[in-house]
Amino acid sequence: MNPPVSTSSESAQKQSGNLERRIGLRSAVLFNMLEMIGVGPFITLPLIIAAAGYRLSVWAWILGAVIAVADGLVWAELGAAFPRAGGSYAFLREIYGPDRAGSWLSFLYVWQLSFSAPLSIASGCIGLSSFLGWFWPGINGAPIAGLPGLHYANFAAATACLLVTALLYRRLSVVTGTAWVLFVGVMAAMTGVIVSGFAHAAASGGWHMPPSPAMAAGAAVGGLAQATLIATYDYWGYYNITFLGSEVRQPEKTIPRAILLSVLFVATLYVVMNLSALPSMHDAAVHVKESAILRLQLVAEIARSAFGQWAGYTVAALVMWTAFASVFSLLLGYSRVPFAAAQSGNYFRFLAAVHPKHGIPHRSLVALGLVASVFCFFSLQQVITMLVITRILLQFFLQHVGVMILRVKRPEMERPFRIPLYPLPPLLAMAGFVFVLVNRSEALTGLAVAAGIAVSGTLIYFVRARRIGQWPFKAGFRE
Repeated sequence: MNPPVSTSSESAQKQSGNLERRIGLRSAVLFNMLEMIGVGPFITLPLIIAAAGYRLSVWAWILGAVIAVADGLVWAELGAAFPRAGGSYAFLREIYGPDRAGSWLSFLYVWQLSFSAPLSIASGCIGLSSFLGWFWPGINGAPIAGLPGLHYANFAAATACLLVTALLYRRLSVVTGTAWVLFVGVMAAMTGVIVSGFAHAAASGGWHMPPSPAMAAGAAVGGLAQATLIATYDYWGYYNITFLGSEVRQPEKTIPRAILLSVLFVATLYVVMNLSALPSMHDAAVHVKESAILRLQLVAEIARSAFGQWAGYTVAALVMWTAFASVFSLLLGYSRVPFAAAQSGNYFRFLAAVHPKHGIPHRSLVALGLVASVFCFFSLQQVITMLVITRILLQFFLQHVGVMILRVKRPEMERPFRIPLYPLPPLLAMAGFVFVLVNRSEALTGLAVAAGIAVSGTLIYFVRARRIGQWPFKAGFRE
């Protein structure tokens, strides 16, 4: 039987590989919110309204928040019990056994992360470069005649990715200070959109719900599911602090509080932003198939209509700032995952190094930043759907089942935070995720992609495990 996991400073320091505990509650909430309020809500707001309709769009944000809270409670219990670098990687190894199936499932998690994390980071950079089109109309031009699919926007996105990597290549105390500066711009962008929306409504005769055509029950459920899937993507990031678990002060208290507070704050902002924008979004469905730049204009146009041309440019610039801040937080958190996997011998050992001066996993940081910059040169159509489906199946479901397995197999384990109303939250989270997975058109396509990643990762793991003697080829693993 495995011993209870200690969260003492000495034990956690040993697990962290000399990473120092310097993140308090305010900074933990900050890092979560920076990742949550990224490029997503500003581009996807008209998509959510178009998918669910005006009257159901607010419910998509609310349903997404309910799922986020239910799932966040699972992260909170696991993060408080196992406050280590890597988040889900550490959780899966502990739940399913580091010398048993946990070795395979944690490897599979890092494998899917090698697709989803760089795409998440690159999507923010590409979104930023799309916003740049508000100021530079020729950004979609092709600098190389022989490669018409390669645009200036791709180079701008890759440059943003490399700049974020450079900013993170320093001590965590400096990184935290930079994050607070970025957060000011994030809040300014949200405030600008909300104030402009209500001001535009007031100038147009007061706030009112736009006329919405009647929808059949089946179409309404499907539209709400698709809108909730997008909203779920916009909420993601409430768990970001668990990836920095070995750098958090009093993780048994800080991690659960940071998760729940960040969901509460962001959900409030999203619902208010949706309500403020509704009177100005009457043509959202018309623009749903247009480019990211034109979708951005729907958000910036609200400010322009309310306060003039200068306001449109200001909101566009603030949204670019917000996209940059989101990428900053994403890369900060995800860079700890390959580091943690490499430290445990379940990934490339080269990535296990800690910078002797800055005290950060610098090789993992640079490697992830470079891969993400390469992804900036690819199309990211349907990336939100693929990211959501892959992570739900190969990460979140494994944790939902796993937290219940731990309650049965290791009831004596120290749990600084326990899920209230257990087991309802993990069951509710799974039910919510199933709802957004199956009640959509082309649901099988997304499931097939996730299955392909799972099968390929499993094959690579077993080939590697046979060569180095890991589970299930390790002698005596059945004992």
